[in-house]
Amino acid sequence: MIRLVAVRQSPPVMLAAVLTCLCAAPVVAQTPDQSPQSTIPRTLADTATDSLLVRLRRAEEAIALLQQQLAAQAASATQTESRSRFDIGGRVLMNTFYNTWRVNNADVPQFARPDTNVAGRLLHGGLGAGLRQSTLRGTAFVPQVVGADFNGDIEVDFYGGQQASPGGRNFPLLRIRTARGALRWPWAEVMIGQDNPLVAPVEPVSVAAVGVPEFGTAGNLWLWLPQLRLTIEHADSGLRAGLQLAVLAPTNGDAAGLFDTGVDQAERSRRPYLEARARVRWGPEDTGGEIGFGVHRGWLAAANNDTLIGTDALVASAILPFHFIELRGEAFTGKALRGLGGGGIAQSVNARGEPVRTKGAWAQINLRVASLVTLGGGCGADTPNRADLPTPTPAAVAATRLRNAVCEGHVVARPDGPIVLGFTTRRTWTTYAPPIYSKANQHFNLTVGYAF
Repeated sequence: MIRLVAVRQSPPVMLAAVLTCLCAAPVVAQTPDQSPQSTIPRTLADTATDSLLVRLRRAEEAIALLQQQLAAQAASATQTESRSRFDIGGRVLMNTFYNTWRVNNADVPQFARPDTNVAGRLLHGGLGAGLRQSTLRGTAFVPQVVGADFNGDIEVDFYGGQQASPGGRNFPLLRIRTARGALRWPWAEVMIGQDNPLVAPVEPVSVAAVGVPEFGTAGNLWLWLPQLRLTIEHADSGLRAGLQLAVLAPTNGDAAGLFDTGVDQAERSRRPYLEARARVRWGPEDTGGEIGFGVHRGWLAAANNDTLIGTDALVASAILPFHFIELRGEAFTGKALRGLGGGGIAQSVNARGEPVRTKGAWAQINLRVASLVTLGGGCGADTPNRADLPTPTPAAVAATRLRNAVCEGHVVARPDGPIVLGFTTRRTWTTYAPPIYSKANQHFNLTVGYAF
């Protein structure tokens, strides 16, 4: 059980008062035998003694009040049943958006729809707003657990859908994004929970694409999956080299029902996803650089459940900081990758039962032009192999995406205290067949919120 009670005054304020008392100028105290009219001279030793007694009395009063404040804080601080350290944070974001064309998802579009008209009506985009990309985060820390430090965290948002009601996205559903528990030694880490695929840990910077990370279905493999992960790391001359292995829950990325769920094509294989990655890091933990190469292997059950279809990927990723400039990105090649966050533009297996081969990449540059202002931009694309996507019938045209490309620009500002401001513009080009044609959408997003 967690208890939250407000603390009225910080103990450091009282500590400052104690120091002020101890450092104050000497004060000459009057004793009963010395009135202002007394002509009997006081010795220097008597004056110094009285001054010290006054200062000690003030210090004792301040220390007593400080002890009361510390006791009140200990009783009212956020605590867990295990008495471990637990911190709460998050962001409240209101995203106002505008689209020029119809897209698969209005507030965080991944691709443009192929529709041209329905019942003679031209389909366009529109204007809207929502708060469902707001996030809540809790972190726990416990030192000395089986000789290691334990770090745990959970992050949720409100991007789990919306209730069927007139409010629509104004009544969003809570969703777990990531949840991790890790034991960390100086040379190794064991993590269990839900996180990015091991092979694709780098994400673009964005306050407009939080529910689905930027460049989803356009070069970014991101889907958060349950997993068990082992990391072995060696530090030498400022570089930290690591080898990582992970066993992940298999998924094909199929949509689930409202309540009850069955098994998808990946789960019917009865085999987990397996991933490995080698990385090199340098600099501080939060702002340092990283280069990594990973490999993914998984299986999907064929329609008849008699054979298995392989899904695999090779992924390279990097974060490269240069003073006030940072470059980050990811590139991959593989097949049947919808289960890793929309690889192949969310197309895994064709009508012939063959895996869809694909390749994609994204890159982003971010510049810190002021201490509280960051601006940047980037592009990403996913291009499935056309030979793996047979020409569909007109009724199935929406399921055949030949290429998806996205370019975005953004500025994020933290002008004062918790305030968060952002503006993002994103251009999406989606190519379809038959015949080969493209649809484009221009997305504008104004973000206003606060962090806590």
